[in-house]
Amino acid sequence: MQNLTDLDLPYLEMDDPAFAADPFPRFEEARQQHPFLARSKFGVVITEYAAMRDLFGRDEELRPPYADIVEVLGVEGTPWGDFTQRQMISLPVEKHRFLRNTFAAKFTPRNANQLRPMMRATISRLLDDWAPRGEIDFEEFASNFPISVMFALVGAPQDGIALLRDDLEAIGLAHSYEMNRFPRIQEGMVRLEEYVQKIIADRRANPHETEEDLLDLLINTGDDGNVTHRQLADLIIFFFLAGYDTSKNVLTYIMYTLLDYPEIYARCAEDHEYCRRVIEEGLRWFNPSTVGRFVDEEFTYRDVVFPKDQMLFFPLSVSGRDPGTFPDFQRFDPDREIDPKKRQIAFALGKHMCLGQYIARAQLQEALHQIAQRMRHPKLNGEVGHRPFYGAWGLKGLPIAFEPGEAKVFEDA
Repeated sequence: MQNLTDLDLPYLEMDDPAFAADPFPRFEEARQQHPFLARSKFGVVITEYAAMRDLFGRDEELRPPYADIVEVLGVEGTPWGDFTQRQMISLPVEKHRFLRNTFAAKFTPRNANQLRPMMRATISRLLDDWAPRGEIDFEEFASNFPISVMFALVGAPQDGIALLRDDLEAIGLAHSYEMNRFPRIQEGMVRLEEYVQKIIADRRANPHETEEDLLDLLINTGDDGNVTHRQLADLIIFFFLAGYDTSKNVLTYIMYTLLDYPEIYARCAEDHEYCRRVIEEGLRWFNPSTVGRFVDEEFTYRDVVFPKDQMLFFPLSVSGRDPGTFPDFQRFDPDREIDPKKRQIAFALGKHMCLGQYIARAQLQEALHQIAQRMRHPKLNGEVGHRPFYGAWGLKGLPIAFEPGEAKVFEDA
């Protein structure tokens, strides 16, 4: 038995911009020194897929980091700090379970599938504007899609997207823990709060009398479950924050990957069902999230004692490229056979598994199918940048050139 604090662990410079450009070799080197643990600036890093799965299963001994990290960063009493401390994932166990169960029925695969026509119409409208250009920054294009879907889901006018998109982009970098970003993050949180309060008030004053959208469902479900106005507003704020960076970054990185796999990309234009498999493989290949947890109760795992209040990081972003679990991890293969015990964990596991995962999967599949039709033979057209590795990682800019193509009539698989 060894105490975690006594171990001589490799150090990962996850706060270094050079690390974000290519983290995969760094993790492989770390696993050569210790099979599943490393250190970083802010805490201990779980570097192995199997250990991530095992430890996510120990929910009762871990707690979400958000209330703690507000204190660590010294941003108590700020708009971002207040929201972070009271969001659903930070609440006590019973209150969290109540709120999650209240809304979970609205985030099922069936509900996500009912949204597909709207998603198709949204990506088609964006492509009508962007695809004829022939040269674009794909990351900028992709940033318009999830927020356009979210606006459509809550029945909001599309003319408010530009400002809120910039705010979501800024807020999404909060968990990079770079303090110089926080003045802009606080500004964004104020506007996002005002926007959410406005759409709730407008909808309560003018409820839909026939067909409900997601905002109606959340308001009505919250009322039926005796959810407070504050809890409802925070859930919708979280919906915007969680749904923006992840989908945008995954879609951008999948396009970046498929530049090296033109046959796979071309097939995506023809085969809607195949796009689903490409997205699942893409989520193994890349995920933007590094999830944090604090040890809530001391426990032992693989003869290592994890002390109370130790911060742990789960870099889901590299979990799918662990050679100990995926021997052919360097091969991007949408047709790979999936072992149920070795599925990608892009949406985490346990009681904090992402509620919006089915909406995310659906919109990524619908986007890829139409993008591959409208942006033919894409090529890299400049240098790519990278977001900070902590928090929501991904590409910062993806310049591409392509041949504009025609959309096909959609046929259900």
